[in-house]
Amino acid sequence: MKVAGGLVSEDRSWWLKERASRLKGVMWAGTSHRAEGRRRQGIRRYERLCCVAWLGIAFWCPLVGAQEKPQRGGAVAEQTDGDNAARSNSAAEATAHSSSLAGAEREVSWRTLPRNFLQDQKDVWLFPVRVAQGRHWLPTLVVTGATAGLIAADPHDTPYFRRTARFEGFNDVFSGRNTAAMMASVPSAFLVSGYFRHDSYAGKTALLAGEAYADSAIVDVVMKMTTRRLRPSDIAPNGNFSDTFFNSHKGFSGTSTSFPSGHAAAAFSIATVFAHRYRQHRWVPWVAYGIASTIGFSRLTTQAHFPSDIFLGAALGYSIAKFDVLRPR
Repeated sequence: MKVAGGLVSEDRSWWLKERASRLKGVMWAGTSHRAEGRRRQGIRRYERLCCVAWLGIAFWCPLVGAQEKPQRGGAVAEQTDGDNAARSNSAAEATAHSSSLAGAEREVSWRTLPRNFLQDQKDVWLFPVRVAQGRHWLPTLVVTGATAGLIAADPHDTPYFRRTARFEGFNDVFSGRNTAAMMASVPSAFLVSGYFRHDSYAGKTALLAGEAYADSAIVDVVMKMTTRRLRPSDIAPNGNFSDTFFNSHKGFSGTSTSFPSGHAAAAFSIATVFAHRYRQHRWVPWVAYGIASTIGFSRLTTQAHFPSDIFLGAALGYSIAKFDVLRPR
Protein backbone atom coordinates (compact mmCIF):
# COMPACT_ATOMS: atom_id res chain seq x y z
CA MET A 1 0.00 0.00 0.00
CA LYS A 2 2.83 2.34 0.82
CA VAL A 3 4.42 1.60 -2.54
CA ALA A 4 1.14 2.26 -4.34
CA GLY A 5 0.64 5.46 -2.40
CA GLY A 6 4.15 6.55 -3.28
CA LEU A 7 3.49 5.91 -6.95
CA VAL A 8 0.25 7.88 -6.84
CA SER A 9 2.04 10.72 -5.08
CA GLU A 10 4.80 10.70 -7.69
CA ASP A 11 2.26 10.65 -10.53
CA ARG A 12 0.42 13.57 -8.99
CA SER A 13 3.64 15.47 -8.50
CA TRP A 14 4.66 14.81 -12.10
CA TRP A 15 1.21 15.90 -13.31
CA LEU A 16 1.38 19.13 -11.31
CA LYS A 17 4.87 19.89 -12.64
CA GLU A 18 3.71 19.20 -16.20
CA ARG A 19 0.70 21.49 -15.76
CA ALA A 20 2.92 24.21 -14.29
CA SER A 21 5.37 23.85 -17.15
CA ARG A 22 2.60 24.10 -19.75
CA LEU A 23 1.06 27.09 -17.99
CA LYS A 24 4.45 28.77 -17.86
CA GLY A 25 4.96 28.09 -21.55
CA VAL A 26 1.54 29.54 -22.42
CA MET A 27 2.21 32.63 -20.31
CA TRP A 28 5.64 33.08 -21.90
CA ALA A 29 4.20 32.68 -25.37
CA GLY A 30 1.52 35.24 -24.58
CA THR A 31 4.08 37.68 -23.22
CA SER A 32 6.32 37.20 -26.26
CA HIS A 33 3.35 37.65 -28.57
CA ARG A 34 2.32 40.88 -26.85
CA ALA A 35 5.92 42.16 -26.93
CA GLU A 36 6.20 41.32 -30.62
CA GLY A 37 2.87 43.03 -31.25
CA ARG A 38 4.03 46.18 -29.46
CA ARG A 39 7.30 46.12 -31.42
CA ARG A 40 5.48 45.80 -34.74
CA GLN A 41 3.05 48.53 -33.72
CA GLY A 42 5.99 50.80 -32.91
CA ILE A 43 7.61 50.00 -36.27
CA ARG A 44 4.38 50.79 -38.10
CA ARG A 45 4.16 54.08 -36.18
CA TYR A 46 7.72 54.98 -37.22
CA GLU A 47 6.90 54.07 -40.83
CA ARG A 48 3.88 56.37 -40.77
CA LEU A 49 5.92 59.19 -39.25
CA CYS A 50 8.63 58.76 -41.88
CA CYS A 51 6.08 58.77 -44.69
CA VAL A 52 4.30 61.83 -43.29
CA ALA A 53 7.60 63.69 -42.85
CA TRP A 54 8.75 62.70 -46.34
CA LEU A 55 5.53 63.78 -47.99
CA GLY A 56 5.48 66.94 -45.88
CA ILE A 57 8.89 67.90 -47.22
CA ALA A 58 7.75 67.06 -50.73
CA PHE A 59 4.73 69.36 -50.58
CA TRP A 60 6.22 72.08 -48.35
CA CYS A 61 9.23 72.92 -50.54
CA PRO A 62 7.20 73.82 -53.65
CA LEU A 63 4.77 75.84 -51.51
CA VAL A 64 7.55 77.82 -49.85
CA GLY A 65 9.25 78.36 -53.21
CA ALA A 66 6.00 79.59 -54.74
CA GLN A 67 5.37 82.00 -51.87
CA GLU A 68 8.88 83.39 -51.93
CA LYS A 69 8.52 85.15 -55.29
CA PRO A 70 5.54 87.34 -54.29
CA GLN A 71 7.26 88.26 -51.02
CA ARG A 72 10.42 89.32 -52.82
CA GLY A 73 8.42 91.21 -55.42
CA GLY A 74 6.49 93.05 -52.68
CA ALA A 75 9.68 93.98 -50.86
CA VAL A 76 11.23 95.40 -54.02
CA ALA A 77 8.06 97.34 -54.82
CA GLU A 78 7.93 98.91 -51.34
CA GLN A 79 11.59 99.79 -51.41
CA THR A 80 11.43 101.56 -54.78
CA ASP A 81 7.95 103.03 -54.59
CA GLY A 82 9.27 106.56 -54.06
CA ASP A 83 11.77 106.52 -56.90
CA ASN A 84 10.50 105.70 -60.40
CA ALA A 85 13.91 105.86 -62.05
CA ALA A 86 15.46 103.43 -59.56
CA ARG A 87 12.50 101.11 -59.99
CA SER A 88 12.96 101.05 -63.77
CA ASN A 89 16.67 100.30 -63.39
CA SER A 90 15.98 97.48 -60.93
CA ALA A 91 13.43 95.93 -63.27
CA ALA A 92 15.86 96.10 -66.17
CA GLU A 93 18.62 94.51 -64.09
CA ALA A 94 16.28 91.77 -62.88
CA THR A 95 15.22 91.04 -66.46
CA ALA A 96 18.84 90.85 -67.61
CA HIS A 97 19.74 88.60 -64.67
CA SER A 98 16.81 86.25 -65.40
CA SER A 99 17.81 86.08 -69.04
CA SER A 100 21.39 85.18 -68.16
CA LEU A 101 20.20 82.44 -65.78
CA ALA A 102 17.85 81.06 -68.41
CA GLY A 103 20.71 80.91 -70.85
CA ALA A 104 22.95 79.12 -68.35
CA GLU A 105 20.43 76.44 -67.38
CA ARG A 106 19.60 73.60 -69.72
CA GLU A 107 16.06 73.25 -70.96
CA VAL A 108 14.14 70.75 -68.83
CA SER A 109 10.91 69.16 -70.07
CA TRP A 110 9.48 65.79 -71.01
CA ARG A 111 10.42 66.54 -74.63
CA THR A 112 14.09 67.26 -73.88
CA LEU A 113 14.51 64.53 -71.24
CA PRO A 114 15.74 61.78 -73.64
CA ARG A 115 18.23 64.14 -75.29
CA ASN A 116 19.53 65.33 -71.91
CA PHE A 117 19.87 61.76 -70.68
CA LEU A 118 21.94 60.74 -73.70
CA GLN A 119 24.15 63.79 -73.26
CA ASP A 120 24.62 62.87 -69.59
CA GLN A 121 25.66 59.34 -70.47
CA LYS A 122 28.14 60.61 -73.05
CA ASP A 123 29.73 62.88 -70.44
CA VAL A 124 29.81 60.08 -67.84
CA TRP A 125 31.52 57.50 -70.01
CA LEU A 126 33.98 60.01 -71.47
CA PHE A 127 35.03 61.10 -67.98
CA PRO A 128 38.09 58.75 -67.92
CA VAL A 129 39.30 60.46 -71.10
CA ARG A 130 39.18 63.85 -69.38
CA VAL A 131 41.05 62.43 -66.38
CA ALA A 132 43.71 61.07 -68.75
CA GLN A 133 44.02 64.58 -70.16
CA GLY A 134 44.90 65.86 -66.69
CA ARG A 135 41.48 67.19 -65.64
CA HIS A 136 39.60 66.33 -62.41
CA TRP A 137 42.44 64.09 -61.26
CA LEU A 138 42.45 65.32 -57.63
CA PRO A 139 38.82 64.43 -56.72
CA THR A 140 39.16 61.20 -58.69
CA LEU A 141 42.26 60.29 -56.71
CA VAL A 142 40.55 61.11 -53.40
CA VAL A 143 37.45 59.00 -54.15
CA THR A 144 39.52 56.11 -55.52
CA GLY A 145 41.86 56.14 -52.53
CA ALA A 146 39.02 56.31 -50.00
CA THR A 147 37.19 53.45 -51.74
CA ALA A 148 40.36 51.31 -51.75
CA GLY A 149 40.90 51.99 -48.06
CA LEU A 150 37.33 51.02 -47.23
CA ILE A 151 37.62 47.83 -49.30
CA ALA A 152 40.68 46.90 -47.24
CA ALA A 153 38.71 47.56 -44.03
CA ASP A 154 35.56 45.70 -45.12
CA PRO A 155 36.63 42.28 -43.76
CA HIS A 156 37.13 43.85 -40.33
CA ASP A 157 34.05 46.04 -39.88
CA THR A 158 31.37 44.17 -41.83
CA PRO A 159 31.24 40.99 -39.66
CA TYR A 160 29.93 43.03 -36.71
CA PHE A 161 26.82 44.06 -38.65
CA ARG A 162 26.50 40.51 -40.00
CA ARG A 163 26.28 39.04 -36.48
CA THR A 164 24.49 41.70 -34.43
CA ALA A 165 20.73 41.94 -33.93
CA ARG A 166 20.76 45.50 -32.54
CA PHE A 167 19.35 47.07 -35.71
CA GLU A 168 16.31 44.83 -36.24
CA GLY A 169 13.78 47.59 -35.59
CA PHE A 170 15.72 50.08 -37.71
CA ASN A 171 15.99 47.54 -40.52
CA ASP A 172 12.24 46.88 -40.45
CA VAL A 173 11.56 50.58 -41.02
CA PHE A 174 14.39 51.24 -43.49
CA SER A 175 14.22 48.01 -45.45
CA GLY A 176 15.25 47.94 -49.08
CA ARG A 177 11.64 48.03 -50.26
CA ASN A 178 10.66 50.89 -47.94
CA THR A 179 13.65 53.08 -48.84
CA ALA A 180 13.06 52.49 -52.55
CA ALA A 181 9.45 53.62 -52.09
CA MET A 182 10.64 56.70 -50.18
CA MET A 183 13.05 57.71 -52.94
CA ALA A 184 10.39 57.28 -55.61
CA SER A 185 7.71 59.14 -53.64
CA VAL A 186 9.49 62.50 -53.35
CA PRO A 187 10.06 63.26 -57.07
CA SER A 188 6.59 61.86 -57.78
CA ALA A 189 5.05 64.15 -55.16
CA PHE A 190 6.89 67.16 -56.59
CA LEU A 191 5.75 66.27 -60.09
CA VAL A 192 2.10 65.93 -59.05
CA SER A 193 2.09 69.02 -56.83
CA GLY A 194 3.83 71.06 -59.52
CA TYR A 195 1.19 70.06 -62.05
CA PHE A 196 -1.81 70.92 -59.86
CA ARG A 197 -0.25 74.13 -58.50
CA HIS A 198 1.04 75.20 -61.92
CA ASP A 199 4.53 75.35 -60.41
CA SER A 200 6.93 74.65 -63.26
CA TYR A 201 9.95 74.90 -60.96
CA ALA A 202 8.76 71.96 -58.85
CA GLY A 203 7.95 69.94 -61.96
CA LYS A 204 11.39 70.58 -63.47
CA THR A 205 13.00 69.64 -60.17
CA ALA A 206 11.21 66.29 -60.26
CA LEU A 207 12.34 65.69 -63.85
CA LEU A 208 15.94 66.51 -62.94
CA ALA A 209 15.78 64.14 -59.98
CA GLY A 210 14.47 61.36 -62.21
CA GLU A 211 17.17 62.09 -64.77
CA ALA A 212 19.89 61.98 -62.09
CA TYR A 213 18.54 58.69 -60.76
CA ALA A 214 18.48 57.12 -64.23
CA ASP A 215 22.04 58.28 -64.95
CA SER A 216 23.37 56.82 -61.71
CA ALA A 217 21.40 53.59 -62.17
CA ILE A 218 23.05 52.88 -65.55
CA VAL A 219 26.53 53.32 -64.08
CA ASP A 220 25.59 51.22 -61.05
CA VAL A 221 24.32 48.28 -63.11
CA VAL A 222 27.36 48.29 -65.42
CA MET A 223 29.75 48.28 -62.46
CA LYS A 224 27.83 45.51 -60.73
CA MET A 225 27.90 43.35 -63.84
CA THR A 226 31.66 43.89 -64.03
CA THR A 227 32.67 43.40 -60.39
CA ARG A 228 30.24 40.61 -59.39
CA ARG A 229 30.87 41.22 -55.69
CA LEU A 230 29.12 39.09 -53.07
CA ARG A 231 26.75 40.80 -50.69
CA PRO A 232 27.51 40.46 -46.97
CA SER A 233 24.25 38.54 -46.59
CA ASP A 234 25.61 35.93 -49.03
CA ILE A 235 28.46 35.14 -46.63
CA ALA A 236 28.11 33.07 -43.45
CA PRO A 237 28.52 35.09 -40.21
CA ASN A 238 31.89 33.40 -39.61
CA GLY A 239 32.79 33.17 -43.29
CA ASN A 240 35.48 34.82 -45.37
CA PHE A 241 34.70 38.50 -45.99
CA SER A 242 37.93 39.13 -47.89
CA ASP A 243 37.45 37.22 -51.15
CA THR A 244 34.22 38.82 -52.39
CA PHE A 245 34.85 40.25 -55.87
CA PHE A 246 33.99 38.26 -59.03
CA ASN A 247 32.34 35.52 -56.94
CA SER A 248 28.64 36.29 -57.27
CA HIS A 249 26.66 34.28 -59.78
CA LYS A 250 23.17 35.69 -59.11
CA GLY A 251 21.78 36.32 -62.55
CA PHE A 252 23.25 37.96 -65.63
CA SER A 253 21.99 41.48 -64.91
CA GLY A 254 24.21 41.89 -61.86
CA THR A 255 21.56 43.83 -59.94
CA SER A 256 21.80 41.34 -57.07
CA THR A 257 25.51 41.96 -56.55
CA SER A 258 27.08 44.42 -54.14
CA PHE A 259 29.55 46.90 -55.66
CA PRO A 260 28.53 49.73 -55.66
CA SER A 261 25.31 50.44 -53.73
CA GLY A 262 22.48 51.36 -56.03
CA HIS A 263 20.36 52.67 -53.13
CA ALA A 264 23.15 55.01 -52.02
CA ALA A 265 23.71 56.24 -55.58
CA ALA A 266 19.99 56.90 -56.08
CA ALA A 267 19.54 58.55 -52.68
CA PHE A 268 22.45 60.95 -53.11
CA SER A 269 21.65 61.77 -56.72
CA ILE A 270 18.08 62.73 -55.79
CA ALA A 271 19.20 64.53 -52.63
CA THR A 272 21.77 66.57 -54.57
CA VAL A 273 19.16 67.80 -57.03
CA PHE A 274 16.79 68.96 -54.28
CA ALA A 275 19.60 70.42 -52.16
CA HIS A 276 20.74 72.47 -55.16
CA ARG A 277 17.35 73.55 -56.47
CA TYR A 278 16.07 74.62 -53.02
CA ARG A 279 19.37 75.79 -51.57
CA GLN A 280 17.86 79.17 -50.66
CA HIS A 281 16.24 77.34 -47.74
CA ARG A 282 19.12 76.40 -45.46
CA TRP A 283 17.36 73.41 -43.94
CA VAL A 284 16.73 71.63 -47.26
CA PRO A 285 20.34 70.45 -47.90
CA TRP A 286 20.60 69.23 -44.30
CA VAL A 287 17.37 67.24 -44.56
CA ALA A 288 18.11 65.93 -48.06
CA TYR A 289 21.62 64.70 -47.29
CA GLY A 290 20.58 63.52 -43.83
CA ILE A 291 17.89 61.25 -45.29
CA ALA A 292 20.27 60.06 -48.01
CA SER A 293 22.88 59.19 -45.37
CA THR A 294 20.28 57.30 -43.34
CA ILE A 295 19.31 55.29 -46.41
CA GLY A 296 22.98 54.54 -47.07
CA PHE A 297 23.50 53.41 -43.47
CA SER A 298 20.47 51.14 -43.71
CA ARG A 299 22.15 49.24 -46.56
CA LEU A 300 24.97 48.46 -44.14
CA THR A 301 22.76 47.33 -41.24
CA THR A 302 20.56 45.18 -43.50
CA GLN A 303 23.76 43.53 -44.76
CA ALA A 304 22.98 44.35 -48.36
CA HIS A 305 26.31 46.16 -48.88
CA PHE A 306 29.80 46.73 -47.55
CA PRO A 307 30.85 50.23 -46.38
CA SER A 308 32.97 50.66 -49.52
CA ASP A 309 29.91 49.92 -51.70
CA ILE A 310 27.92 52.61 -49.94
CA PHE A 311 30.67 55.22 -50.09
CA LEU A 312 31.29 54.74 -53.81
CA GLY A 313 27.56 54.70 -54.56
CA ALA A 314 27.09 57.97 -52.66
CA ALA A 315 30.08 59.54 -54.43
CA LEU A 316 28.75 58.47 -57.84
CA GLY A 317 25.24 59.74 -57.14
CA TYR A 318 26.48 63.10 -55.88
CA SER A 319 29.00 63.59 -58.68
CA ILE A 320 26.65 62.64 -61.51
CA ALA A 321 23.89 64.92 -60.22
CA LYS A 322 26.11 67.87 -59.29
CA PHE A 323 28.59 67.96 -62.15
CA ASP A 324 26.57 66.44 -64.98
CA VAL A 325 22.80 66.83 -64.56
CA LEU A 326 22.96 70.23 -62.83
CA ARG A 327 25.94 71.55 -64.79
CA PRO A 328 25.18 74.81 -66.64
CA ARG A 329 25.06 74.30 -70.40
